[in-house]
Amino acid sequence: MSKSAFLNLASHQKIFAIALPMMLSNISVPLLGLVDTAVIGHLPESYYLAGVAVGSMVVTLLFWMLVFLRMSTTGLVAQAVGANDQKQVLRLLMQSIFIALILAMLLLLLQNPLSSLAFHFVEGSEEVLFYAREYFDIRIWSAPAALINMVLLGWLLGMQNAKIPMFLLIITNSVNILLDILFVVGFEWGVAGVAWASLCADYISLACGLLIVYRMVLPFYQKGDFLTLLKEILHLKVLAPFILLNRNIFIRTLCLQVTYAFMTMQGVKLGDDVVSANAVLMHFLLIISFSMDGLAYAVEALVGKNVGQRCLEKLKESIHLTLFWATIFSLIQLLLFYFYGAWVITQITSLEAVQSEAMKYLPWLILIPLTSMLGFVFDGIFIGMTRAKEMRNSMIFSLLVVYFPVWFIFAHEGNHALWIAMNAFMLSRGLSLLWIYKKLERKQLLIL
Repeated sequence: MSKSAFLNLASHQKIFAIALPMMLSNISVPLLGLVDTAVIGHLPESYYLAGVAVGSMVVTLLFWMLVFLRMSTTGLVAQAVGANDQKQVLRLLMQSIFIALILAMLLLLLQNPLSSLAFHFVEGSEEVLFYAREYFDIRIWSAPAALINMVLLGWLLGMQNAKIPMFLLIITNSVNILLDILFVVGFEWGVAGVAWASLCADYISLACGLLIVYRMVLPFYQKGDFLTLLKEILHLKVLAPFILLNRNIFIRTLCLQVTYAFMTMQGVKLGDDVVSANAVLMHFLLIISFSMDGLAYAVEALVGKNVGQRCLEKLKESIHLTLFWATIFSLIQLLLFYFYGAWVITQITSLEAVQSEAMKYLPWLILIPLTSMLGFVFDGIFIGMTRAKEMRNSMIFSLLVVYFPVWFIFAHEGNHALWIAMNAFMLSRGLSLLWIYKKLERKQLLIL
């Protein structure tokens, strides 16, 4: 990237026009998690918090295995926007919503066997499993809203619009926080109150999102256009490339969720206090993820648009500027966790045993902003280029060749081994994708 491009204020503004609204709105997501944990973490026993952690892990695993609904939609829509193909923009919206509805119905129909299978691998106390199932049985009914919300978020980001997603996320999570306090503190519903709060917030978000998107597309399309496109999206020839792309992103996401699920299940084996401590610390990881995702979303949208326009120079400029800002933000996060991490832990839970356990493993969290930075940015780059196969291969390598072997080597260190493995996994994701990117760049295959 040339010095003049780096000093061009407009280039930085393009990134922050998407990244900043998403960062601000994404902050509300870990804050919501902190409130969930705080209202439960101040109940008299740690198994309430552990139950929410395990139940939430299972629901999150199911939902986020399907996050390809957002990721593929963003990349494909951004490319359609770059190519100025308005018909394809609407087709992708309808296609993604259609698939989201089918997947949501499958989750609801299969909820009992999925629940039995998931909790079969969790070796927790009777109390932890009871409250984990209670959370799951309520929260799973938000599947239709949660999956369609992923589609709407991806579509809006692909349209280079970050302000509406910011509005939706902030409003939804604010409602969720208020309902948490009302249901848990006011009505004393306990774990069930946290689950009901999340379910209600998901459907509020869906109603707002559908209304906004409907108003966005209505002026540009007639009734006949909708009917024609509806027939087209059901055609196998149109669906096949979309399904293939989503299949690879699904495998990539499954590998990622396996690491989180494995950490929770291994933590359960180490006791209620350890799994509760990990649940507290995972909120630090969420803060990292959701803030860095703001930059990842920006590079997804910009790279996708650059690919649609077939502009290699602008594509590289977007990537280099995003990497620069990702490095800055990761260093800021590291310093914040170093100086204020212990204080945040004491604010999340008043249980001294959980606080003590969390303090032991905080140093590993302090490192994650640096070890994970490349992974977040290059995820966004490869989504924008719709190169899901490379993302899949990188994630499989990082899981099987790095994560599990590192954990096995250090397994005698107990919970420390899990956090060492997580850092190694995050670092491997970024470095492997960087290597693939450089290989594509040498072969001049960044834009096909």
